[in-house]
Amino acid sequence: MKLDLSLYLVLDPEMCGGFDAALKLTQQVLDAGVTVLQLRAPQWKKRDWLRLSQRILPMSREANVPFLINDHIDIALACDADGVHLGQGDLPLAVARQLLGPDKILGLSISQAAHLYNDDCLLADYFGVGPVFPTGTKQDADPAIGLHSLRDWMTKISKPVVAIGGIDAVNTSDIFQAGADGIAVVSAICAAVDPAASTRELGLIINKARNLQ
Repeated sequence: MKLDLSLYLVLDPEMCGGFDAALKLTQQVLDAGVTVLQLRAPQWKKRDWLRLSQRILPMSREANVPFLINDHIDIALACDADGVHLGQGDLPLAVARQLLGPDKILGLSISQAAHLYNDDCLLADYFGVGPVFPTGTKQDADPAIGLHSLRDWMTKISKPVVAIGGIDAVNTSDIFQAGADGIAVVSAICAAVDPAASTRELGLIINKARNLQ
């Protein structure tokens, strides 16, 4: 399955309004052009993660959009997700690769310059870099790195990069001008009055920004 990081949704089911609302939103945004879908539900029990994942996976497969699980390799294995996204404090990527096999997608969060030189970086399929801007979505997020650092880091990174943290329609073009391959959003879609319309708007901005590169 092709990995297109351009419009990457981190699905927060609580922000969406719960289980059923998250399912409804998922179908809407898949139809509207989301290119990667990651489930992140830090307040949920694992059984609820699994139940929602098992409902989302057929939808994402039909849309040919990779479905990833945040942090929890056991959930990814249980539902046969397309991969996982791991943080600096999660299992090493070498262990994740052993557990998941050779074909699953492995994403790695990078929030400090020192992270770029860890062994895990060699094994990641892509990096999630940020937060670029201040964000209230992730309570334990590191300080925002800003566009200047993002531009600088992009000169040192050979892997695909999706930028995350405080990204919306206003600053999406800046992210692509800094060299990132995509944007990862949470509230810009999950908290939108019309998630599908917000997805389409971001898609148009992304296409325009790419044409300017």
